[in-house]
Amino acid sequence: MLAAQTVVSRLICLALTVVWLLLFARVIVSWIEYFGARPPLTGPLRSAYDLLISVTEVGLRPLRKIVPPAGMFDISVLVAFVIIFVAQQALC
Repeated sequence: MLAAQTVVSRLICLALTVVWLLLFARVIVSWIEYFGARPPLTGPLRSAYDLLISVTEVGLRPLRKIVPPAGMFDISVLVAFVIIFVAQQALC
């Protein structure tokens, strides 16, 4: 029984780390776009970009309904990082 809990706990920690990395990649991509670079129109980089956006939107869309924007800044990503951090501290 204890070994199963350890495996589940490690999987949850791994999932939280992967989500954190995906959100961090999304932040980096948004900064690159802010400074003038545009994602490619076609090709594997465009597919990776679209996948990153669609995967992270699943968690950010509900947060955007709860957390109002701070001027021109979308702070829902910051709230997501805080939620992940708290979950990691509680579970990992």
